Amino acid sequence: MAMWIQAQQLQGDALHQMQALYGQHFPIEVRHYLAQWIESQLWDSVELDNPAEEAKAKCLLDNLVAELQRKAQLQGGEDGFLLKIKLGHYANQLKSTYDRCPLELVRCIKHILHSEQRLVQEATNVSTGGQTMDSLSQRHQQINQAFEELRLATQETENEMRKLQHSQEYFIIQYQENLRIQGEQRWRGQLSERTQRETTLQSKRATVEAWLTREASTLQKYRLDLSEQHQKTLSLLRKQQTLILDEELIQWKRRQQLAGNGGPHEGGLDVLQSWCEKLADLIWQNRQQIRRCEHLTQQLPLPGPMEELLSKLNGDITDIISALVTSTFIIEKQPPQVLKTQTKFAATVRLLVGGKLNVHMNPPQVKTVIVSEQQAKALLKNESTHSESSGEILNNNCVMEYHQATGTLSAHFRNMSLKRIKRSDRRGAESVTEEKFTVLFESQFSVGGNELVFHVKTLSLPVVVIVHGSQDNNATATVLWDNAFAEPGRVPFIVPDKVLWPQLCEALDMKYKAEMHSGRGLSEDNLVFLAQKAFTSSSNNPEDYNNMTISWSQFNRESLPGRNFTFWQWFDGVVELMKKHLKPHWNDGAILGFVNKQQAQDMLLSKPNGTFLLRFSDSEIGGITIAWRLVWNLLPYTTKDFSIRSLADRISDLNHLLFLYPDRPKDEVFAKYYTPPLSKAVDGYVKPQIKQVVPETDTILDTDGDFDLEDTMDVARHVEELLRRPMANQWSIILTDPRYNSPLIECF
Repeated sequence: MAMWIQAQQLQGDALHQMQALYGQHFPIEVRHYLAQWIESQLWDSVELDNPAEEAKAKCLLDNLVAELQRKAQLQGGEDGFLLKIKLGHYANQLKSTYDRCPLELVRCIKHILHSEQRLVQEATNVSTGGQTMDSLSQRHQQINQAFEELRLATQETENEMRKLQHSQEYFIIQYQENLRIQGEQRWRGQLSERTQRETTLQSKRATVEAWLTREASTLQKYRLDLSEQHQKTLSLLRKQQTLILDEELIQWKRRQQLAGNGGPHEGGLDVLQSWCEKLADLIWQNRQQIRRCEHLTQQLPLPGPMEELLSKLNGDITDIISALVTSTFIIEKQPPQVLKTQTKFAATVRLLVGGKLNVHMNPPQVKTVIVSEQQAKALLKNESTHSESSGEILNNNCVMEYHQATGTLSAHFRNMSLKRIKRSDRRGAESVTEEKFTVLFESQFSVGGNELVFHVKTLSLPVVVIVHGSQDNNATATVLWDNAFAEPGRVPFIVPDKVLWPQLCEALDMKYKAEMHSGRGLSEDNLVFLAQKAFTSSSNNPEDYNNMTISWSQFNRESLPGRNFTFWQWFDGVVELMKKHLKPHWNDGAILGFVNKQQAQDMLLSKPNGTFLLRFSDSEIGGITIAWRLVWNLLPYTTKDFSIRSLADRISDLNHLLFLYPDRPKDEVFAKYYTPPLSKAVDGYVKPQIKQVVPETDTILDTDGDFDLEDTMDVARHVEELLRRPMANQWSIILTDPRYNSPLIECF
């Protein structure tokens, strides 16, 4: 309800914008009387493009209707009678309107709430003054001020236009009067006598012609001045359009691309759409004015350059509106960037000026095809590739729909599927998971009663096509590199082959935080560990890596030294393991993870027996191992192991493990994740329980740091004692020295 209270404090244009959000599709009275209930519902949890979410939307609709009916029943007394009837009517109206399309109700309410939030935020920023206004608000204020200048300029030319039209109409009347005088003179000239009337006509004709000469010059000056004003307005329109399309919209698209790597959500399009609609409105008004100027010029031709000037103005304004329409045909929801054949996928395209230009009056159809990188380059060069594609997409046609509640014109492709793909010849060491395609969306529609016809097209972010799940890892690497390092306005789909290490760190941290769904990303120590792995370095100083570059080959083409996997494959294995099984433990700070064997041993040496830590395996993709004071490293656990028994339960099973590094009792950290004890026998059966067991080992600690004769005798006595125990043949004795990576003596 807090949002609604603030929304009611809006003033001026902001208040009018807020009121315009409501209507028959969703009455403002419903918003007012159910404010608290509406703001407490999880509208954003409903995916509008997913038909499976319709049941959730239907539940929200039913609850809304029930809440309205309940509110109506609470109204009593004489004053509440009319309100009771009105609320009951609204309940029936909403039920009737949205019962067959409940997702549209959710779309409508989400749009209303987001718009109110934006209006309140903008009003708050303005009222707090320049000291606290952030750069985003300042930029928005700058754009809004420019729109006010354009509105005033357009209104001024409209006023001048009317004056010109009035003056020209009066000129034509006087011109016709002059023609009448001339006609009467010719008639009287045929008479033999010169009369007083003829003298009067001669004088009147001279007066009118002198006035026409002066007025023709004045009209021409009016026209030239108006043309100059239009040129200035068009210049302002171009500047404003460049700011919105080449900066704001491009930044939104860049945020959308980074969101593919786990970056912050790109944000809604409502503000951008409102700006684009204002542009469309102003451009169209100026275009109509220029067309009227052309009509007036044709109606009364006068000597001078007006015809050429108006022709240029008409061409310029048409170019401006063409750029606006073609640039605002955008992909609101991108298709998946790793696209598997024979798998259903979805996408949404939107025309930001569709509602304002009434494109929805004749709903256009959108078609999709998949094209290769080379075909995408040819498209941007305007080379003819209309019929070319690199595969076959099923369900690739969709009609754009206008949503009156939100004022959006969009096409929702819900059930597309890539049936087949045609690959290009690969270059050098390039693999199929490095080949990039794109989904092309194209449509055609008319504006202004078929005055202008536009063929629009837009390309998706690059997609990598796979045919098997095993290719997903390498395909994701291609997508991550492209999303992170693509430059705006690039030739499809060129990315640098090398980047600075800190740039890659930023991309990896963004990906990691997104997958963990927490603010705990990669620390400086974690990134140093990754740098050591990537560059086969031993330096622990982060600054040593700041100016180093890493190539695509180092990232995901060349295997790490002594391994059969790449840097990315190792990192992605860690991410997948954490995401599926260990996310809560990472977010709790229980997993150090990015620590090598030697570092683990050094950290544990000074700790009491039973102290352990969790580190990612160096030798196995997607593996994590327990290192502790007596047994340095257990065989790494993988996803397969955790699908059988969780990490917390495995740690609980090992009585040797007492303290999580540095000194936290293990139960304090992991007890909340332990599986509860099994219940007693049911129907005479006792359910077996899986429990982890580590083969018993005995450790002899060399306290003086030198392995000498005395230590040898200790080992001999210990071995003799072990051999007298039962199951002696199953014992293993390993003599180690923490200063070395390999055992000194192994006895079995």
